Amino acid sequence: MRKRRGRLDPHGRTARGLAVLFALLVWEAAALLIGNDLLLVTPVRMAERLFTLVGEASFWRTLGFTFTRIVGGFLTALFLAAVLAALAARFPLLETLLRPFVTVIQSVPVASFIVIALLWLSARRLSIFIAFLMVFPILYTNLLQGIRAADRELLEMAAVFRVSPMGRVRRIYLPAVRSYLLAGCRVALGLCWKAGVAAEVIGVTRQSVGGMLYESKVYLEIADLFAWTAVIVLVSAGFEKLFLLLLRRGLDAWEGR
Repeated sequence: MRKRRGRLDPHGRTARGLAVLFALLVWEAAALLIGNDLLLVTPVRMAERLFTLVGEASFWRTLGFTFTRIVGGFLTALFLAAVLAALAARFPLLETLLRPFVTVIQSVPVASFIVIALLWLSARRLSIFIAFLMVFPILYTNLLQGIRAADRELLEMAAVFRVSPMGRVRRIYLPAVRSYLLAGCRVALGLCWKAGVAAEVIGVTRQSVGGMLYESKVYLEIADLFAWTAVIVLVSAGFEKLFLLLLRRGLDAWEGR
């Protein structure tokens, strides 16, 4: 639908920019009203501290540590979910066997899994496991639904004309799975960052983003606390947009669009 002249597109870049500006102004007003940096720092103070952190080598080592583990957990979950969803769609018994595990993972609070996982894993390996565990059910169920949404008449026609398995995947299954996969990844990418960083905070993982959040809270470095929080938001949002863009292009290429 085309935008009408003279009206602001609520989903356009200008509208989103104004929304961000409005949020920053509300934040600034709240900080000035409270007048206590130990409770709430201004956006300007947070930005100053963030620019200082970006210039330090330790910042990039810390960010790289957390980034590789959380992204690694997500990619591992995506791969395993795709394999198991394909097998579960082919063998209903496997879906029945997996259902209790998926239900438990979806129901149990992430904090419980973090505490339990600390009994088995070191703090430095915790975030990759928790990120994997929290997003696997989302990706698995979405992919399974997408596979089952494939047109049965097209599959029967493909069987009659002896279309190869890869041809069926490209022409029938991928178009059916596409929307489910993109929606699942969109939800999972945000969740894996929340769960992964929470695991680092609870596990007090040294030289990690979560560890920096914990230390900022302990030493009342509130500007650092907000700066690292902003880093999580920016990196999570940026990676989500980049990954979904690459995923769409990869699916387009595989489908031959």
